[in-house]
Amino acid sequence: MTTFQRFPTQAPATSVTELKARIAALLPAIGEGAAQRERERLLPHEAIAQLAAAGLYTVRIPGQYGGPGGSVSDVIELLLQIASVDSNVAQALRPGFAFVEGLLASQAEGAEQERERWFARYLQGAVIGNAGWELGGANGAIAARLVREGEHFRANGSKFYSTGALFADYVSAVALDEDEQPVSFILPRDREGLELVDDFDAMGQRLTASGTTHLRNVRVEASDIRTRTVEEGKRTIVTPFLQLFLATVLAGIARNALDDATRFAREHARPIKHSTASRSVDDPYVELSVGDIAARAYGAEAMVLKAAATIDKAWAAQLAEVAVEQAAIEVAQTQYLVAELALKAAQTLFDVGGASTTGRQHNLDRHWRNARTVANHNPRQWKAAVVGAWQLKGTRPPVSGLF
Repeated sequence: MTTFQRFPTQAPATSVTELKARIAALLPAIGEGAAQRERERLLPHEAIAQLAAAGLYTVRIPGQYGGPGGSVSDVIELLLQIASVDSNVAQALRPGFAFVEGLLASQAEGAEQERERWFARYLQGAVIGNAGWELGGANGAIAARLVREGEHFRANGSKFYSTGALFADYVSAVALDEDEQPVSFILPRDREGLELVDDFDAMGQRLTASGTTHLRNVRVEASDIRTRTVEEGKRTIVTPFLQLFLATVLAGIARNALDDATRFAREHARPIKHSTASRSVDDPYVELSVGDIAARAYGAEAMVLKAAATIDKAWAAQLAEVAVEQAAIEVAQTQYLVAELALKAAQTLFDVGGASTTGRQHNLDRHWRNARTVANHNPRQWKAAVVGAWQLKGTRPPVSGLF
């Protein structure tokens, strides 16, 4: 189905502990090539395929379907580790995990059949990408169209921010039907007329395959249509999860910046002329810089894990509206600060050495570029303002893709 390298799918993990061990074994090799991949625009096909084959996407699949039955906190812990070696790989995983959360949360008619079908595919190593958003439409407006043609449909339109689509076996999309209603459908990657383009030109996160997807008179079978897991105007736990996912990628970038700062100071930096130290690692200002980065990485990690626990509490409360709302508020607070921590950590990295830290061979600027790009997904000012209104007046957070 796909044109890139595949790996034998491992048997489903029987526990989260087993799954975490599998993923940990893959991370050194993924991290080793991250800087070069980013510098030379080499999409991480192999890394995504290896993680999927190891069962990464199955962490939240309940035991009754053959999965390890992990929590949101388990997902965030794994994501932190992946983002700390390659934030592009981590963010490219977002649509696949979002799809699982939507299946778990859905109460729509036919949801159980969808869970059985798609969880089985995940357990077989399937990768799912996204092609939902479009350029030019205000407030997330959709221009793509889905028109009935006998027993099937035809889809036409262009999507952007198609995160992970180039790595995927299946691509999830949305279009308006003849009644101007959004319809979700999911297509095999090799469906005729589905064109995926690697044209994402952001300054950071360049390897997330977040470019254009063209729907050129694509045939959509009735069986490709899926229930809408997120209904317009209704709050859902999937939204805080997706927002926390972004914050976790940022926290991983801060940790990656710390690792690179430490490595650079040990292996490349030399004391400046008037330093009192004979080694850079003994220079008090290098020590201060690394300690500052370490504190920021620690704080970012602690916050995303605390927010993950709040989402797990909402699940434990059977997604009671007040619990979901509390999760939305805590995630918004987390996003607001984690963005600041990650950006400052990535910037401070350059204080551990002189002009040599800016050398292209080190590619240390990728951390700031990546953090800035992730942080720009959603205006952080809105996060703080919504939390402030909630604290001051009890104003409930908006029901939108941001909260």
